[in-house]
Amino acid sequence: MDQNRPPSCPFPRSAASRTALAFILLLPLLAGCGDSKEEDGSNVPVAPVEDMYNNGLDALNTRRFSTAEDQFAAVQSNYPYATWAVSAQLMQGYTQYLRNHYTDAIGTLDRFIQLHPAHRDVAYAYYLRGLSYYEQIADIQRDQHGTEQAMNALRDVVNRFPESPYARDAKLKIDLCIDHLAGKEMEVGRWYEKQHLYEAALGRFQKVVDDYQMTNHVAEALHRLTEVYLILGLKDEARKTAAVLGHNYPGSEWYSDSYAALVGDNAVAPGDDISSAPKRGFMSRAWHSIF
Repeated sequence: MDQNRPPSCPFPRSAASRTALAFILLLPLLAGCGDSKEEDGSNVPVAPVEDMYNNGLDALNTRRFSTAEDQFAAVQSNYPYATWAVSAQLMQGYTQYLRNHYTDAIGTLDRFIQLHPAHRDVAYAYYLRGLSYYEQIADIQRDQHGTEQAMNALRDVVNRFPESPYARDAKLKIDLCIDHLAGKEMEVGRWYEKQHLYEAALGRFQKVVDDYQMTNHVAEALHRLTEVYLILGLKDEARKTAAVLGHNYPGSEWYSDSYAALVGDNAVAPGDDISSAPKRGFMSRAWHSIF
Protein backbone atom coordinates (compact mmCIF):
# COMPACT_ATOMS: atom_id res chain seq x y z
CA MET A 1 0.00 0.00 0.00
CA ASP A 2 1.20 3.48 -0.85
CA GLN A 3 2.13 5.14 2.48
CA ASN A 4 1.62 8.69 1.05
CA ARG A 5 -1.97 8.02 0.03
CA PRO A 6 -4.54 9.47 2.45
CA PRO A 7 -6.87 7.02 4.15
CA SER A 8 -10.27 6.62 2.56
CA CYS A 9 -12.81 9.19 3.75
CA PRO A 10 -15.84 7.65 5.47
CA PHE A 11 -18.13 10.57 4.40
CA PRO A 12 -19.74 11.01 0.94
CA ARG A 13 -17.62 12.79 -1.59
CA SER A 14 -20.23 14.83 -3.46
CA ALA A 15 -19.64 18.65 -3.48
CA ALA A 16 -22.97 19.36 -1.80
CA SER A 17 -22.35 16.79 0.87
CA ARG A 18 -18.88 18.10 1.55
CA THR A 19 -20.21 21.67 1.90
CA ALA A 20 -23.01 20.64 4.27
CA LEU A 21 -20.61 18.55 6.32
CA ALA A 22 -18.11 21.39 6.61
CA PHE A 23 -20.83 23.78 7.79
CA ILE A 24 -22.03 21.31 10.44
CA LEU A 25 -18.51 20.75 11.70
CA LEU A 26 -17.84 24.50 11.90
CA LEU A 27 -21.03 25.40 13.81
CA PRO A 28 -19.59 24.69 17.30
CA LEU A 29 -16.45 26.61 16.45
CA LEU A 30 -18.41 29.60 15.19
CA ALA A 31 -20.59 29.60 18.28
CA GLY A 32 -17.52 29.44 20.49
CA CYS A 33 -15.93 32.37 18.70
CA GLY A 34 -19.04 34.47 19.15
CA ASP A 35 -19.19 33.80 22.90
CA SER A 36 -15.51 34.62 23.39
CA LYS A 37 -15.83 37.97 21.60
CA GLU A 38 -18.84 38.95 23.69
CA GLU A 39 -17.45 37.80 27.04
CA ASP A 40 -13.87 38.99 27.06
CA GLY A 41 -13.95 41.68 24.39
CA SER A 42 -10.69 40.38 22.97
CA ASN A 43 -11.64 41.44 19.47
CA VAL A 44 -13.07 44.81 20.45
CA PRO A 45 -10.68 47.56 19.33
CA VAL A 46 -9.15 49.61 22.15
CA ALA A 47 -9.02 53.37 21.69
CA PRO A 48 -5.61 55.06 21.59
CA VAL A 49 -4.34 56.08 25.00
CA GLU A 50 -4.39 59.79 24.15
CA ASP A 51 -8.05 59.56 23.17
CA MET A 52 -8.99 57.80 26.39
CA TYR A 53 -7.16 60.32 28.52
CA ASN A 54 -8.58 63.32 26.64
CA ASN A 55 -12.07 61.83 26.82
CA GLY A 56 -11.59 61.69 30.59
CA LEU A 57 -10.54 65.35 30.69
CA ASP A 58 -13.51 66.38 28.53
CA ALA A 59 -15.90 64.49 30.79
CA LEU A 60 -14.29 66.05 33.85
CA ASN A 61 -14.63 69.57 32.42
CA THR A 62 -18.32 68.98 31.75
CA ARG A 63 -18.81 67.49 35.23
CA ARG A 64 -19.60 64.01 33.94
CA PHE A 65 -17.58 62.59 36.79
CA SER A 66 -18.59 58.94 36.44
CA THR A 67 -17.55 58.89 32.77
CA ALA A 68 -14.31 60.70 33.60
CA GLU A 69 -13.42 58.18 36.28
CA ASP A 70 -14.16 55.29 33.92
CA GLN A 71 -11.94 56.77 31.23
CA PHE A 72 -9.01 57.33 33.59
CA ALA A 73 -9.39 53.79 34.92
CA ALA A 74 -9.45 52.46 31.34
CA VAL A 75 -6.16 54.21 30.57
CA GLN A 76 -4.54 52.45 33.51
CA SER A 77 -5.99 49.02 32.74
CA ASN A 78 -5.29 49.08 28.99
CA TYR A 79 -1.96 50.96 29.02
CA PRO A 80 -0.48 50.26 32.48
CA TYR A 81 3.09 51.06 31.43
CA ALA A 82 2.38 54.26 29.53
CA THR A 83 3.26 57.64 31.03
CA TRP A 84 -0.39 58.55 30.48
CA ALA A 85 -1.34 55.94 33.07
CA VAL A 86 0.54 57.81 35.79
CA SER A 87 -1.31 61.04 35.08
CA ALA A 88 -4.58 59.12 34.75
CA GLN A 89 -4.15 57.70 38.23
CA LEU A 90 -3.76 61.16 39.72
CA MET A 91 -6.72 62.46 37.72
CA GLN A 92 -8.79 59.51 38.87
CA GLY A 93 -8.07 60.47 42.48
CA TYR A 94 -9.05 64.07 41.72
CA THR A 95 -12.29 62.92 40.08
CA GLN A 96 -13.14 60.73 43.07
CA TYR A 97 -12.53 63.72 45.35
CA LEU A 98 -14.90 65.86 43.27
CA ARG A 99 -17.52 63.11 43.50
CA ASN A 100 -17.19 63.19 47.31
CA HIS A 101 -15.92 59.61 47.18
CA TYR A 102 -13.23 60.50 49.69
CA THR A 103 -12.31 56.99 50.82
CA ASP A 104 -11.78 55.91 47.20
CA ALA A 105 -9.77 59.06 46.52
CA ILE A 106 -7.49 58.41 49.51
CA GLY A 107 -6.87 54.85 48.32
CA THR A 108 -6.04 55.99 44.78
CA LEU A 109 -3.76 58.78 46.00
CA ASP A 110 -2.00 56.50 48.47
CA ARG A 111 -1.16 54.15 45.60
CA PHE A 112 0.04 57.05 43.47
CA ILE A 113 2.33 58.28 46.27
CA GLN A 114 3.72 54.80 46.89
CA LEU A 115 4.36 54.07 43.21
CA HIS A 116 5.62 57.52 42.18
CA PRO A 117 7.26 59.19 45.20
CA ALA A 118 9.46 61.38 42.99
CA HIS A 119 6.78 62.43 40.51
CA ARG A 120 6.59 66.14 39.73
CA ASP A 121 2.98 66.27 40.99
CA VAL A 122 3.46 64.22 44.16
CA ALA A 123 3.06 67.36 46.33
CA TYR A 124 -0.39 67.84 44.84
CA ALA A 125 -1.19 64.18 45.52
CA TYR A 126 -0.32 64.68 49.20
CA TYR A 127 -2.39 67.87 49.31
CA LEU A 128 -5.42 66.25 47.65
CA ARG A 129 -5.11 63.34 50.07
CA GLY A 130 -5.14 65.80 52.98
CA LEU A 131 -8.24 67.51 51.55
CA SER A 132 -9.97 64.15 51.24
CA TYR A 133 -9.48 63.59 54.97
CA TYR A 134 -10.37 67.20 55.79
CA GLU A 135 -13.71 67.05 53.99
CA GLN A 136 -14.72 64.11 56.18
CA ILE A 137 -14.28 65.95 59.49
CA ALA A 138 -17.32 65.32 61.65
CA ASP A 139 -19.01 67.97 63.76
CA ILE A 140 -17.90 68.33 67.37
CA GLN A 141 -20.75 66.13 68.54
CA ARG A 142 -18.97 63.08 67.13
CA ASP A 143 -15.65 61.27 67.46
CA GLN A 144 -12.72 63.37 66.25
CA HIS A 145 -10.45 60.62 64.93
CA GLY A 146 -11.08 61.91 61.40
CA THR A 147 -9.94 65.40 62.46
CA GLU A 148 -6.64 63.98 63.70
CA GLN A 149 -6.19 62.03 60.45
CA ALA A 150 -6.81 65.19 58.44
CA MET A 151 -4.37 67.18 60.56
CA ASN A 152 -1.65 64.53 60.14
CA ALA A 153 -2.20 64.35 56.37
CA LEU A 154 -2.04 68.13 56.02
CA ARG A 155 1.11 68.26 58.16
CA ASP A 156 2.69 65.87 55.65
CA VAL A 157 2.16 68.55 53.00
CA VAL A 158 3.68 71.31 55.14
CA ASN A 159 6.64 69.23 56.33
CA ARG A 160 7.50 67.58 53.01
CA PHE A 161 6.75 70.47 50.67
CA PRO A 162 7.07 73.71 52.68
CA GLU A 163 7.79 75.79 49.56
CA SER A 164 4.94 74.34 47.50
CA PRO A 165 1.85 76.41 46.66
CA TYR A 166 -0.20 73.97 48.73
CA ALA A 167 1.60 74.48 52.04
CA ARG A 168 -0.10 77.78 52.92
CA ASP A 169 -3.62 76.41 52.55
CA ALA A 170 -2.59 73.25 54.41
CA LYS A 171 -1.42 75.40 57.34
CA LEU A 172 -4.74 77.25 57.44
CA LYS A 173 -6.66 73.99 57.47
CA ILE A 174 -4.40 72.60 60.22
CA ASP A 175 -5.34 75.63 62.35
CA LEU A 176 -9.00 74.89 61.68
CA CYS A 177 -8.46 71.27 62.68
CA ILE A 178 -6.84 72.35 65.94
CA ASP A 179 -9.70 74.76 66.61
CA HIS A 180 -12.12 71.92 65.92
CA LEU A 181 -10.37 69.65 68.44
CA ALA A 182 -10.41 72.42 71.04
CA GLY A 183 -14.12 72.90 70.40
CA LYS A 184 -14.69 69.22 71.07
CA GLU A 185 -12.84 69.45 74.39
CA MET A 186 -14.96 72.44 75.37
CA GLU A 187 -18.16 70.67 74.44
CA VAL A 188 -17.26 67.65 76.58
CA GLY A 189 -16.07 69.85 79.44
CA ARG A 190 -19.34 71.79 79.51
CA TRP A 191 -21.27 68.53 79.58
CA TYR A 192 -19.20 67.26 82.53
CA GLU A 193 -19.80 70.53 84.35
CA LYS A 194 -23.56 70.25 83.87
CA GLN A 195 -23.41 66.71 85.23
CA HIS A 196 -21.49 68.00 88.29
CA LEU A 197 -18.46 65.93 87.29
CA TYR A 198 -16.17 68.81 88.17
CA GLU A 199 -12.82 67.02 88.18
CA ALA A 200 -13.43 65.68 84.67
CA ALA A 201 -14.58 69.13 83.54
CA LEU A 202 -11.43 70.75 84.92
CA GLY A 203 -9.31 68.27 82.97
CA ARG A 204 -11.02 69.15 79.67
CA PHE A 205 -10.84 72.92 80.18
CA GLN A 206 -7.22 72.71 81.30
CA LYS A 207 -6.35 70.69 78.18
CA VAL A 208 -7.68 73.52 76.00
CA VAL A 209 -5.50 76.05 77.88
CA ASP A 210 -2.39 73.85 77.72
CA ASP A 211 -2.68 72.24 74.27
CA TYR A 212 -4.73 74.65 72.17
CA GLN A 213 -3.39 78.04 73.26
CA MET A 214 -3.77 79.72 69.87
CA THR A 215 -7.45 78.88 69.39
CA ASN A 216 -10.41 81.12 70.10
CA HIS A 217 -11.67 78.73 72.81
CA VAL A 218 -9.04 79.62 75.43
CA ALA A 219 -10.87 82.60 76.91
CA GLU A 220 -13.97 80.54 77.56
CA ALA A 221 -11.85 77.67 78.92
CA LEU A 222 -10.28 80.04 81.49
CA HIS A 223 -13.71 81.35 82.44
CA ARG A 224 -15.05 77.81 82.89
CA LEU A 225 -12.06 76.93 85.06
CA THR A 226 -12.75 79.98 87.22
CA GLU A 227 -16.40 78.99 87.41
CA VAL A 228 -15.68 75.40 88.48
CA TYR A 229 -13.05 76.46 91.04
CA LEU A 230 -15.62 78.74 92.66
CA ILE A 231 -18.17 75.91 92.75
CA LEU A 232 -15.58 73.76 94.50
CA GLY A 233 -14.72 76.54 96.94
CA LEU A 234 -11.17 76.92 95.59
CA LYS A 235 -11.12 80.72 95.62
CA ASP A 236 -7.34 81.14 95.30
CA GLU A 237 -7.28 78.99 92.16
CA ALA A 238 -10.28 80.88 90.83
CA ARG A 239 -8.56 84.25 91.37
CA LYS A 240 -5.35 83.08 89.71
CA THR A 241 -7.20 81.67 86.71
CA ALA A 242 -9.23 84.87 86.34
CA ALA A 243 -5.97 86.84 86.51
CA VAL A 244 -4.64 84.94 83.49
CA LEU A 245 -7.92 85.54 81.71
CA GLY A 246 -7.88 89.26 82.51
CA HIS A 247 -4.24 89.61 81.52
CA ASN A 248 -4.73 88.02 78.09
CA TYR A 249 -8.33 89.01 77.34
CA PRO A 250 -8.95 92.15 79.41
CA GLY A 251 -11.94 93.42 77.47
CA SER A 252 -13.60 90.10 76.79
CA GLU A 253 -17.07 89.03 77.82
CA TRP A 254 -15.55 85.97 79.49
CA TYR A 255 -13.37 88.10 81.77
CA SER A 256 -16.33 90.29 82.71
CA ASP A 257 -18.34 87.20 83.64
CA SER A 258 -15.47 85.71 85.63
CA TYR A 259 -14.84 88.96 87.49
CA ALA A 260 -18.54 89.27 88.33
CA ALA A 261 -18.56 85.69 89.62
CA LEU A 262 -15.53 86.39 91.85
CA VAL A 263 -17.17 89.50 93.28
CA GLY A 264 -20.43 87.64 93.81
CA ASP A 265 -18.60 84.90 95.69
CA ASN A 266 -16.62 87.42 97.76
CA ALA A 267 -13.41 86.10 96.25
CA VAL A 268 -12.39 89.67 95.34
CA ALA A 269 -13.60 93.10 96.41
CA PRO A 270 -15.41 95.23 93.82
CA GLY A 271 -12.88 97.38 91.95
CA ASP A 272 -9.85 95.17 92.73
CA ASP A 273 -7.49 94.80 89.76
CA ILE A 274 -6.63 91.11 89.35
CA SER A 275 -5.58 91.18 85.70
CA SER A 276 -1.85 91.91 86.17
CA ALA A 277 0.65 89.14 85.51
CA PRO A 278 4.42 89.07 86.14
CA LYS A 279 5.27 89.11 82.42
CA ARG A 280 3.42 89.46 79.17
CA GLY A 281 3.74 86.70 76.62
CA PHE A 282 2.08 83.58 75.39
CA MET A 283 -0.63 81.92 77.41
CA SER A 284 1.72 79.23 78.67
CA ARG A 285 4.11 81.81 80.14
CA ALA A 286 1.30 83.74 81.79
CA TRP A 287 -0.30 80.57 83.12
CA HIS A 288 2.85 79.02 84.55
CA SER A 289 4.11 82.34 85.96
CA ILE A 290 0.99 82.56 88.07
CA PHE A 291 0.61 78.90 89.01
